[in-house]
Amino acid sequence: MVYKEEKIKVPRFNEESGFYTTKKRSKIMSKIRGKNTKPELLFRKALWKRGVRYRINSKKLPGKPDISIQKYKLAIFIDGEFWHGYNWVEKRETIKSNRGFWIPKIERNMQRDDEITRQLIDMEYTVFRFWERDIKTELDKCINDVLIHIDWKK
Repeated sequence: MVYKEEKIKVPRFNEESGFYTTKKRSKIMSKIRGKNTKPELLFRKALWKRGVRYRINSKKLPGKPDISIQKYKLAIFIDGEFWHGYNWVEKRETIKSNRGFWIPKIERNMQRDDEITRQLIDMEYTVFRFWERDIKTELDKCINDVLIHIDWKK
């Protein structure tokens, strides 16, 4: 893939690079999921209940969207606030430890999200990106946004 902007370099997270972690932190980090998170499951159950059928983590699409509906050319991502840079301008300043790793890591994630969104749009897909907090607090609104799009495409 050709990047339009400079690809952000993320340093390796290891002791040789100057990053240290405790066993407790390591255990906490190992529990973080990339798939089938609670907000994803909530969203999928609500869609299924309304009769919408979908694929999860489709390898055929860039970025393996959390939910995709090929019939309507729809890709849905449910992004975690920390990992995908919610309110990044303010949050960036609150990161206290291992800043040399976490800031480039999250900024690269945000850059990759933009690249994937552009690729999907080029494939004529509609892309929805919801924050986990929106799924937890405004699930009906998020589902309704998707249903309106599906009805519009019919």
